Amino acid sequence: MKISIRKYNDSDIPSMVEIWNDVVRDANAFPQTEELTIDSAREFFGSQTFTAVAVRGDEVLGLYILHPNNVGRCGHIANSSYAVRKNFRGNHIGEKLVMHSLKTAREHGFLIMQFNAVVSTNTAAIHLYEKIGFKRVGTIPRGFLNGNGNYEDIIIYYIDL
Repeated sequence: MKISIRKYNDSDIPSMVEIWNDVVRDANAFPQTEELTIDSAREFFGSQTFTAVAVRGDEVLGLYILHPNNVGRCGHIANSSYAVRKNFRGNHIGEKLVMHSLKTAREHGFLIMQFNAVVSTNTAAIHLYEKIGFKRVGTIPRGFLNGNGNYEDIIIYYIDL
């Protein structure tokens, strides 16, 4: 499958909203509980340091957002979130998005990428991050409330860029 990753444009937003909101509704990876509208998505994606989409032709299959994890003296640490269209998961699109985000983070002057809340049951993400070389910092017990009303552990990861 030929996938390219590029900076998003306004015409991508409806597909991005669909993909993002699917992850929010699944309630097993993103901390957000509110779905995006077209208008809120335009503001949200536009406020990031970088927002990219994975495309096959004109079809948006996934996306990532990149931004500082913190401010000031910790502003050199990046954070990203990734989402892949449900029926295209398992095709290494997530891996391509992560690798692209690491390169883009370096280009924007970040020195470290940190993930604050990888849900312990998100085994595909955990496997991918560890394969790439992310280091596990620690676990926060019961740090994530899933859609079933149960608390799950979250894992903090980082990698030097």
